[in-house]
Amino acid sequence: MAVNLAPPEPASLHPVAGIELGVAMAGIRKAGRRDLLLMRLAPGATTAGVFTRNRFCAAPVILARRHLASGRAPRALVVNTGNANAGTGLDGLTRALAVCAGVASELGCAVEQVLPYSTGVIMEPLPVERVLAGIPAAFADLDADNWAAAAQAIMTTDTVPKAFSRRVRLSGGEVTVTGIAKGAGMIRPDMATMLSFIATDARVAQPELASMVREAAERSFNCITVDGDTSTNDAFTLIATGASGVAATAKSDLAALSHAVEQVAALLAQAVVRDGEGATKFVTIQVEGGGSREECRLVAYAIAHSPLVKTAFFASDPNLGRILAAIGYAGIPDLDVSRVELYLDEVLVAANGGRHPDYREELGAEVLAKQEFTVRAVLNRGSASSTLWTCDLSFDYVKINAEYRT
Repeated sequence: MAVNLAPPEPASLHPVAGIELGVAMAGIRKAGRRDLLLMRLAPGATTAGVFTRNRFCAAPVILARRHLASGRAPRALVVNTGNANAGTGLDGLTRALAVCAGVASELGCAVEQVLPYSTGVIMEPLPVERVLAGIPAAFADLDADNWAAAAQAIMTTDTVPKAFSRRVRLSGGEVTVTGIAKGAGMIRPDMATMLSFIATDARVAQPELASMVREAAERSFNCITVDGDTSTNDAFTLIATGASGVAATAKSDLAALSHAVEQVAALLAQAVVRDGEGATKFVTIQVEGGGSREECRLVAYAIAHSPLVKTAFFASDPNLGRILAAIGYAGIPDLDVSRVELYLDEVLVAANGGRHPDYREELGAEVLAKQEFTVRAVLNRGSASSTLWTCDLSFDYVKINAEYRT
C-alpha cells in the first residue's frame, strides 16, 4: 500500500488543450491490462526532455533523443509497459523505430516526429508485433480527458496511478499544467523518474521549455530515491502545446509557469516515493548548514541509500547511530563531527559528536513509528541546504523484486 497516496480523481485532472491521450491493451507482457499509451500533440507544440545518464540506456531513450535533436516538431509520444527494450542492442533500436514508424503511418507524420518510451523488464526483446497491433486501438481511444487512464496505463510495479493538475494565471490569461508519472522501484534518478510526462497549453519557445524541464527535474525528480538504482529508461518530457493562445514570454510569466510545472513535478516525484516498492514510511531528509548544495546532497543521499538506516525506519527502531555513520562516510573529508546536529522531526538526537543528554530512545521510537517524518542533519559549516524524499526498506521490497519476472 502506498503511504498516504490515493488514486487521482479523474475530475481533478484538467485536460490540456492540444493533447489527446489513448490507451490500449496490447498484451505486451500480461493479457488483459492497459499497457500502451499514445499521446497525440497538436501541430506547433514544443517539446523538451531529459533522460537517464545510465550508459546502458534503453533503445527508446536513444531514439527519443535523436528525434528531439532532429528539429522536427514531435506530433506523438508512444509509451509501452511490460518491456524496457533496454540491453537489446541494435535489434532493440530496430524494434523501437518500427513502433515509431507504425505511429507515424497512422498519424501521417514523419518517423522523427514520434517519441518512443518503454518501461518494464530489461534485456528482453520488445514484442513489436503486439505493440503495432495495439496502436489502432490506442488511436481509437484518443480523448482529451484520458489523463487518469493514461496514468494507469504506464504503471508497472506501481500500486497507485500518479497524476496531478494545476491552473495558473499568466498576463495573457489562465493556462493548465497536467502531468503523470510512473515509478516505484529502481529509483535513484540521475535526471528524472522512470517515466514522467507534463503538459501545458501555454505557448513556450523551445529554449525556454528546455530550461524549464531541466530546472523542474533538478528540484523534483532528482531529489528522490527508493533504492539507489538509476533506471536504464528514465525520461521526463515537458510539452507546451500553445493551444490556449496564451504565450509565456515575459519573465514574470515564465517564472509563474515554471513554478506550476515544478509544483506538479514535485507532487509526482513524492508520489513515486510514497508508492515505493514495499514502502510503509515516507521520509524527508533535510541537510542544512552545508558548505555547498553538493555536499548537502552527498550527506542526504548517504542517509537515504543506507540499507541499515532504511531497515531501521521500517522497524521503527531508533538505532540512530546508523544515521551518524552515514553522515560520516558521505564524503566530506573535513567534516567536523563535533558541530553536527541530528534531529528526528523536532527531537534533538545528537550534538557535540554524540547523543544529546536530553535525548531518550522512546522519543526517537515515537517519531519513527509515524508514517511520515523528517530526518534533519545540521552540519554547521555554511549556509547551503538540500532536501530529498525517500522511504523505508521492507520485507515486501525484497519479495517484489525477487518475484518480479515470475
